[in-house]
Amino acid sequence: MSLSPQKRILVALDTPDLDTAVALATQLRGLVGGYKVGLEVCTAVGVPQIVSAIAGVGGNLFLDLKLHDIPNTVAGAVRAVCKLGPTVQMLTVHCLGGRDMLRAAVAAAHSMPYRPLLLGVTVLTSLDATALASELQIQPPLTDYVVHLARMAQDCGLDGVVASPHEVAAIRTTCPHIRIVTPGIRPSWATEGDQRRVMTPLDALRAGADYLVIGRPITNPPPAIGDPATAAARIVSELEQYSHNL
Repeated sequence: MSLSPQKRILVALDTPDLDTAVALATQLRGLVGGYKVGLEVCTAVGVPQIVSAIAGVGGNLFLDLKLHDIPNTVAGAVRAVCKLGPTVQMLTVHCLGGRDMLRAAVAAAHSMPYRPLLLGVTVLTSLDATALASELQIQPPLTDYVVHLARMAQDCGLDGVVASPHEVAAIRTTCPHIRIVTPGIRPSWATEGDQRRVMTPLDALRAGADYLVIGRPITNPPPAIGDPATAAARIVSELEQYSHNL
C-alpha cells in the first residue's frame, strides 16, 4: 500500500472532553492522516456529536467502537455508523464475535450507499501471552492466535485488522493484502504506559503495518519534545527518512 508517512499516522484522541478532542484535532490538522476516537469520548458525548465535530475540523475519523454483540445487533450498529457519512473512514468490530457476527457486519456495510473500512480487532495490546493463557484460558501461542483471527477476518470479508506491532509480520506473511492498523506504537523517547506489546513507529512500519495509531506520545508528549504538533512532525520525519531509503 502506497501511503505517505504522514497519512499513516492516526492520532488517538483519548479524552472524555469534546472541546479537548477538537482542539487537538485542530492543532494537528494537516500533520497526520486522521484521528482515532474510542469508547471514552464516544460514551461521554455521543458518536454523532464527535463525528460532526471532527467533520467540522476537516479530518478523517477512525471510529474504534470494537463492536461485539449478536450478529443482528452488530449489523444494526454498522448501518447506523454508515449513515454518519464519509468522515468515518474506519470502524472496528471485535473478531471474538465470531464468523457469523463478522459476516453480518460486512453484509450490513455493503448494503449502505457509503461504508467505512471494516477492521477486526484481534487481541488487545494490553494483553500478553501470560494473560491470554491464565486469565482467558486461550492456549495457542499468542502470535498463532492473532494470525488465526486475522485469517478469519479476511475470510469473512473484512478490509483489515487491528493488531499489536509484534504480530504484524506474521499477519503480513499469512494475509499479504489485508490492511493492518496497529496501536501500541511508542517512539523511543516515550513511555510504554499501560500497553505491553509495543514497538517504535519505524519498526512497526518495517514489519508491514499500514497505519500507526499513536496517542499519548503525540497528544501529551514529554516536555523535552514540546507540543503535539512538534511530536507529530518528529515522528513523520523519522518515517520519511526510512521511506527515502527504500
